[in-house]
Amino acid sequence: MAEETRTAEFEHYSSVARFLHWLTLLLVAIMAVSGLVMVYRGKDLNIWDQLTNTLYSTHKTLGLALLAVVVVRLGYRFAKGAPADEPSLEFMHRFASHATHWAIYGLLLGLPILGWIGISMFPALSAFGGLKIPALTGPDPETSKQVLWLHGTLAYLLIVLIGMHVGAALFHHVIRGDNVLRRMLPGLKSRK
Repeated sequence: MAEETRTAEFEHYSSVARFLHWLTLLLVAIMAVSGLVMVYRGKDLNIWDQLTNTLYSTHKTLGLALLAVVVVRLGYRFAKGAPADEPSLEFMHRFASHATHWAIYGLLLGLPILGWIGISMFPALSAFGGLKIPALTGPDPETSKQVLWLHGTLAYLLIVLIGMHVGAALFHHVIRGDNVLRRMLPGLKSRK
């Protein structure tokens, strides 16, 4: 039995693809909030207490978890494919959708790797007091500042792209009334 639920012109993403999509979103949301708060507390306010340490530990460990989820997600997508594009989409919508999706995938892979390189160079490889994260590079505190700056800057780009992605999905759902958003939500039937 095929993973995708098929109708004449409507295909849901598989339950596995939907699960990985929403898990990725949850991890990214936690990462964004913990990243913003930890930098504000640690760098801007210079508060290095248990809460700040917990935020940094959470950000580091969830970053590694996100990297693993994205690798699994991409492996699944390459192995199983994805449903065909919504038939009502014009060429520019399809182009923008694919470009945005692949840019998001690139950042979802690149950001955790940059963060990992940054904490390797800093070095700040412990989490929650006892967990030791393996180093990807040797210590280089000066270069780590540049790497972590790039990590933070690209994180803002990811947030913008995710905002565009969500905005486009809502535009298609509310304004156009097509099935773009329905394909990623469980249990919804085609509108047409």
